[in-house]
Amino acid sequence: MIGYITLGTNDLARGAAFYDALAAELGVGRMMEWDHAIAWGTPGGSAGIGLTRPFDSGPATVGNGVMVALEAKDAEQVQRLHAIALAHGGVCEGAPGPRGEGGGFYAAYFRDPDGNKLNAFVMG
Repeated sequence: MIGYITLGTNDLARGAAFYDALAAELGVGRMMEWDHAIAWGTPGGSAGIGLTRPFDSGPATVGNGVMVALEAKDAEQVQRLHAIALAHGGVCEGAPGPRGEGGGFYAAYFRDPDGNKLNAFVMG
């Protein structure tokens, strides 16, 4: 149902380094690129993620309650994605670990350099 998600940035080069590192761990690369935006994913694959300077040329701002979830293949990849995010200017919003009652959901939460909230998770 979702084709892609776009997040705003005030510094495309800084944001690109952050998302290039996450995408590499997830096994995807840049699939589209313009002077004001970059998108990562696989054409025809699952939903991609884009980073763009706002169309109205105003400052990019963070949506309260908005989060993008990146599906990992296992708990170890969740841990790696969290570490990669922090190493590339991200901020921890919740260390990797089990969430909820009964297990079955393992996640880590972080913000990108512009303050957009993401998580890496695995079910099962």
